Amino acid sequence: MSSVYIKHVQIPDLTEIMKIISQAQAMLKADGSPQWQNGYPDTDTIKNDILAQQCWLLMVDKKIAGTATLIVADDPNYHDITNGQWQNNTDPYATIHRIAINPDYAGQHLGKIFISNLISYSYQNGIRNFRIDTHQLNKRMQALAKSSGYVHRGKIYVSEPAVNHEDNARLAFELNL
Repeated sequence: MSSVYIKHVQIPDLTEIMKIISQAQAMLKADGSPQWQNGYPDTDTIKNDILAQQCWLLMVDKKIAGTATLIVADDPNYHDITNGQWQNNTDPYATIHRIAINPDYAGQHLGKIFISNLISYSYQNGIRNFRIDTHQLNKRMQALAKSSGYVHRGKIYVSEPAVNHEDNARLAFELNL
């Protein structure tokens, strides 16, 4: 069995992370999704996540298998939700953003392990509410959110570079523990 764990990203890991992000962007493009196109997320975004100690690595046998950003803060993109509502709109929440798994590790259900570890870390630090969002064409992320216990709550719009407003529409999910 492999050793699987999470750790904070360091600046020297940035090049490897950007390769994984680039591979994820290509996969989303092949799926026909506008998510993560038009230069997002870029190196500066990930570097800022690292400097804020919000960027995490999923490690498998001491090798980088994935990356994600975990933010415990109010997300302005989540203020306006349509076609539903948040179950808990008062307590602090953690949001998982920019999650990507190296395609060399595909099919091993590492995304679910990664999310589980990020939830456990947050839970140990007093967080009981979690949010995540994805584009309606990103079926892999939707399945990952649902299999991790998240419930679809409605639709939000993110502020990312996009060709049109609807490209920024995201399905919003919430997990309350």
